[in-house]
Amino acid sequence: MTFLSINGLGKTYPGEVHALQDVTLEIGKGERWAIIGSSGSGKSTLLRLIAGLEVQDTGEVHLDGEKILNSQEKLVAGYDAIQLVKQDNGLFPHSTVAENITRPLLQYDKEYARERLDNLLKLFGLERKREAYPRQLSGGEQQKVAIARAMSLEPEVLLLDEPFNSLDSMQKRDLLDELNLIFQELELTLLMVTHDIQDALLLTEKLCVFSSGGKLVTKGKISDIHQDPKSAYVAGFFGPLNALPGKESQFLRPADIQLKKGIGKLTGKVLMNRYFPEFDLLSIQIDGAEQAWQVAFPERGLSKGDTVQLTWNEARELHLPE
Repeated sequence: MTFLSINGLGKTYPGEVHALQDVTLEIGKGERWAIIGSSGSGKSTLLRLIAGLEVQDTGEVHLDGEKILNSQEKLVAGYDAIQLVKQDNGLFPHSTVAENITRPLLQYDKEYARERLDNLLKLFGLERKREAYPRQLSGGEQQKVAIARAMSLEPEVLLLDEPFNSLDSMQKRDLLDELNLIFQELELTLLMVTHDIQDALLLTEKLCVFSSGGKLVTKGKISDIHQDPKSAYVAGFFGPLNALPGKESQFLRPADIQLKKGIGKLTGKVLMNRYFPEFDLLSIQIDGAEQAWQVAFPERGLSKGDTVQLTWNEARELHLPE
């Protein structure tokens, strides 16, 4: 059943710059979606329109059947039920963790605010940081405070606009694992803008892919989109593609290629070998290919200059328009 409904949403900025074009999306209560796309594809604009902080040219947003009014239609823009967390966490540097989290609750009953603070500190594992200042926190802890502050108003929808970009890979992985469990427990409806497909895989179940000019090109379960990406543009977000020589619009993923002794389907020469924990990532010059292929090789042991034979299951070939 649809909980958050986005119908025909369009936005054009001065100079005929299309931020969004006729975007329609139906989101169920408790679903978690990632939004990914090239720069300038309108991802952040979409979140602001959903939150009622921006004025659209066309279309409407409804939350549980109620129309979301934009900043021209509502005296005070925004809704407590829809909270947006930006890349810049916006924490007040001279306020403690407790003060930052409860800032949206200043006009609420003090007993309720204290109870809500205690619950959020426990939920996000910040009890020992209660009196700390932002400068005393790690990047991951700062983002947890920013999200906890957004959660103080008990929103029904949480919007995350690339809030993990500044974190190193270890901080990000640990934080996303923790947030995944929290959001599952709360059954929170989530939309997260990201440029990193790994973030989407760790935190969300469904995916929207936008192209330049704000066009929604595909949507659905991440696994379905990965297995049937429809275009090279969409498939490219999941990793590099190798174009099959002599076969227009046909590609292979690095993990779908095997190296064998004897005669293979193609012959190549190793240009570069990069170590990854699960495999060596080889760059291989293929006869007839304009660009070097990327091949995941778990057996390891090959070196620059080695000649290799490549083969694959033809069922793994992707037939993709550009």
